[in-house]
Amino acid sequence: MTVNQRIHRSLTWLHRWTGLLMTLFLVVVALTGSLLVYTVEIDRLVNPQLFAQPQAGTQLEMGEIAERVEAADPRVRTAYFFRDIPDTVSVRILPRNSPATGKPYDVDFDHVFVDPWTGRILGRRGGNSIFRGRINLMPFIRAIHTDLAMGPTGALVLGYVALAWTIDCFVGFYLTLPALSGDFWRRWRTAWWVKWRASGFRVSFDLHRAGGLWFWPLLFVFAWSSVRFELLPLYDKVMQLVLPYETAADQFAQFPQHPIEHPRLGWREAEIQAAKVMQQEATKHGFHVQRPVVLAYIEPLGVYSYGVQTDLDFRARNPDTGVYIDADTGELKHLFLPRGPSGNTFTNLIVGLHFADFRGLQFYRFAEFAIGFLITLLSVTGVYIWWRKRKVRAMVKGPEELLQTTRGLAPE
Repeated sequence: MTVNQRIHRSLTWLHRWTGLLMTLFLVVVALTGSLLVYTVEIDRLVNPQLFAQPQAGTQLEMGEIAERVEAADPRVRTAYFFRDIPDTVSVRILPRNSPATGKPYDVDFDHVFVDPWTGRILGRRGGNSIFRGRINLMPFIRAIHTDLAMGPTGALVLGYVALAWTIDCFVGFYLTLPALSGDFWRRWRTAWWVKWRASGFRVSFDLHRAGGLWFWPLLFVFAWSSVRFELLPLYDKVMQLVLPYETAADQFAQFPQHPIEHPRLGWREAEIQAAKVMQQEATKHGFHVQRPVVLAYIEPLGVYSYGVQTDLDFRARNPDTGVYIDADTGELKHLFLPRGPSGNTFTNLIVGLHFADFRGLQFYRFAEFAIGFLITLLSVTGVYIWWRKRKVRAMVKGPEELLQTTRGLAPE
C-alpha cells in the first residue's frame, strides 16, 4: 500500500465518522435554511395582517417611522429596522427603563410591523416560541436554524458542527482524487458524473461524490460563513492568518465609544445628518448611493447607524455600506464599505451568499433554496453508503474477500 493510499484510507475513515456525527445537524440546518430563503413570501402567506395594501403616494421617511413606533408605545424605543420589503417595515424594539423601578418595562413583543405609507401599526411579534401561534412560525424556524432553538448552547454546538463541516469540505474533495497514480484526469473525470444505470448503491455513491464536487464552492461558503456567525473569535483569528482582515473590535477601536441614553439628535435629524455624511463619503470614495435601507440607534456606542444600497454592494436587500454618526453631534465616527481589506471583502461576499442575497438575483435565491435539499441528499447518501459497507463487512470474513466485494465502489 502506497503512502497516498494510506492517507486516503485514513481520511476516508475521518470523512465517514465526521459525516455521520454531523448528519442530523446538517439536515436540520439545510432544510430550515431552504425555508428561510423565502421568509418574506412565507410570512406574507401565513401572516397577511403584517403587510400593508400598496397605495399611491410617497412612503414615510425612516426617521418618521421610528418616531411613530415610539409614539405608539412610550414603553419602547426603536433599535433598528431594514427598509428592504416594499409593503411593510419590521422594526426591532427594546424596552425603555421605567422611571418608577429603574428596570426595563415588561413588554411581550420585540418587533413591530408598520405600514410604510401611513405609519399605522400592523402587528407585533415577540420571541420565537411556536406556541404563540403562526405569527412566530418564521422566527421559530430561524431559531432552529441558528441555534437549534436552544440559545447560546445550541449556537455553540452548531458552531463546532460548522467548523467540522468546513474541514470536511477539504477532506471530501481530496477523497474524490484518484488514490492510484497514473492517468489522473481520466480517473478523476469519473468522479464528476453519475452512472444512472448502475446499482442503487453505485448511484447513491456517485450522487454523494459528484454532488459534493459540482457544488463544492457553495458548500464551503455555507460552512465557513456559519463559523463566522457562530464562532466569530475563531473566524477572526483564521482570517487574520490567511488574508488582510480587520475585526469588528479593530474597527470600533478607531473611535471613542460612550453610551448615550437620550441622544440630542432625534430620529429625523439623525437621518438627515447621516444622509448628508453618507453623500460626502460617496463623493470622496467614488461610489453612488442608490437608496437608504437601514436606520438604527446603538445606545452602548452612542451612535446612529445608517445603511444604504450602493453600486459597490454585493447584496441588494441588506446593504454592505453604512456610516456611524455621533448621536449628539452628528459627526462621522466610522464608514463601512463592502470592499476594503481582502479578508473583509471576502467576508461580505460570503455573508451575502449565505443569506441568498447576491445582487438581487432571483435565480441565485432559488439555487440556494435547492442547495438545502442537496445538502440533505449528500447527508442521507453518506449514511446509506456507510450502512451498506458496514453490512458488507459483517457478511464477509476476510480482508481479501472484503476487498473483492467492495472493489469498484471506492473512489477510483
